[in-house]
Amino acid sequence: MKQSSIFVEYFDDPSLVRIMNFLILGKDFDYSMTEIAEGAFVGWTSFTRAWKTLTEKKVAVHTRDIGRAKLYKLNTNDPTVKRMITFHWEILKEKTNKMLSKKRLAVAV
Repeated sequence: MKQSSIFVEYFDDPSLVRIMNFLILGKDFDYSMTEIAEGAFVGWTSFTRAWKTLTEKKVAVHTRDIGRAKLYKLNTNDPTVKRMITFHWEILKEKTNKMLSKKRLAVAV
């Protein structure tokens, strides 16, 4: 029997991770669902499956309508989302520091 956890529930779907990355990088803007799917390079079927999870958990929230298009953005008021944003940037910072250290070592040699 497959066991699951809340962490795996959030990050088990690669499409969900791509969508989260797109929303975190563009956290100050709102987007249509089509713009999010295209910007995250996720196919529509995978997008709709992941999108259901993100909206149910209030990670992404509806902001406004323009004509028939509904716009959404990252829910930066949610404490869990705030931690995910911090986590995202900490991973990026750590990876960048490792790459810079390797370059410094290569230049010094």
